[in-house]
Amino acid sequence: MQKGPNVSASAIIRASGLVKRYVTASTPVEALRGVSLEVRRGERIALLGRSGSGKSTLLNIIGGLDRATAGDILVSGQNLSQLSSNALAQYRLATVGMIFQSFNLILSRTALQNVELPMIFAGGMPRDRLAAARQALEAVGLVNRLDHRPAELSGGEHQRVAIARALVNQPEILLADEPTGNLDSATAAEVLTILMNHVRQHGTTLILVTHDEELAGRCADRVLRLKDGQLIS
Repeated sequence: MQKGPNVSASAIIRASGLVKRYVTASTPVEALRGVSLEVRRGERIALLGRSGSGKSTLLNIIGGLDRATAGDILVSGQNLSQLSSNALAQYRLATVGMIFQSFNLILSRTALQNVELPMIFAGGMPRDRLAAARQALEAVGLVNRLDHRPAELSGGEHQRVAIARALVNQPEILLADEPTGNLDSATAAEVLTILMNHVRQHGTTLILVTHDEELAGRCADRVLRLKDGQLIS
């Protein structure tokens, strides 16, 4: 694993003192407790930690899906803590792509329609949307599955569609939350190769959440470890 260079000069993500507190029926839970980090443009980061360590919470805050209770997070110069809901939605469309362990495909839509969806929200022209979605699916090896719905696809094909959907708007930052967690080892290796080839080819900043030490060592320039809502390395 290579050691990342000085981050500060070209940081695309800067988080300072992030706290995330959830109020439950019994007692408040602090999922993040003062997390600060910087990620440079084009860097590949692996976030390691046990279940409940705060990995997914941190990823969701970077992705604009959730807001921190306290602290600041700047992404490409935007302070996400200060953005309106509409501005956060635009940020998610234009700046970040997200890949989830559970795929999150719409069952009633074809692979092509699932990949096209982000561009519909972004307001692209129909002809351009379809061409871009087709190209994204071709890049992940699914040119022969364009009109198949999720029920007609394998688990590996589900994740390839999800990757194509995350990448179709050419995001600056790719956030992947256990992207191979529901796949067998052979399929996981294929999907990971597709993902890493895109990241390297386009210089995309990657934050990969995983519990797999070997996977982190293969894919990341730098490994960060979370424990009980705090960065420990």
